[in-house]
Amino acid sequence: MMITGPNMSGKSAVLRQTALIVLMAQIGCFVPAASAKIGIVDKIFTRVGASDNISSGESTFMVEMNETASIINNISERSLILLDEIGRGTSTYDGISIAWSLAEYLHYCDAKPKTLFATHYHELNELAPKFSRIKNYHISTREMKNKVIFLRKLVEGGSEHSFGIHVAKMAGMPKEIVDRANAILADLEEKAALQNNKDSLKNLPKNTNLQLSIFDTTDPMVRQIQAELDKMNVDKLTPIEALMKLSEWKRMLKG
Repeated sequence: MMITGPNMSGKSAVLRQTALIVLMAQIGCFVPAASAKIGIVDKIFTRVGASDNISSGESTFMVEMNETASIINNISERSLILLDEIGRGTSTYDGISIAWSLAEYLHYCDAKPKTLFATHYHELNELAPKFSRIKNYHISTREMKNKVIFLRKLVEGGSEHSFGIHVAKMAGMPKEIVDRANAILADLEEKAALQNNKDSLKNLPKNTNLQLSIFDTTDPMVRQIQAELDKMNVDKLTPIEALMKLSEWKRMLKG
């Protein structure tokens, strides 16, 4: 399960409660559920939280990589793996690359362990359509008047927002910092959208004729107007005829 969702929504809580429920089931305890079907689990591996190891000279990211490597080298077909934001301690592209590669490995490896993978890298949502064992889930939210309400529900499908600035505001960050962060975010998203559009245009075949359409071209009425336009000789229309034709089309579109 690839689990996305905003900060503070409960992704880590889902991982922890899953570990506790599985552990309780293994020792014969009741679990907090109306019903549960849990197989035998020989090991529960977790990579949750962020901490460094100053005495050994290891950074937060190095500790994360050491623990992740230990998990990968000791998994079995009955293992449960809980991964929380793998790759967050390094640059964005490095982190996404490591998380993506790790997810692919867990999908293809012989053990095929059950895995919950919580992440803020929304790019990882693209894995589900490509790999049969990977499913997207997210913690649902609702936005109301610039506020985010956490619904605390795990639902199917991916999420594309982290609402980090909203959480910073909740933590008491000064208003000028929050406002400036929102302005920078909007600027970055606009630049990213422009870059994506440029990349799309670059990938178009040469001599492609582009036409911007503001109408629903599947509408029969729009198709009728388009057919009339194709047959019409605009150069021979008088101004009165043109105005009358526009008035006719306007009545048609209004129904």
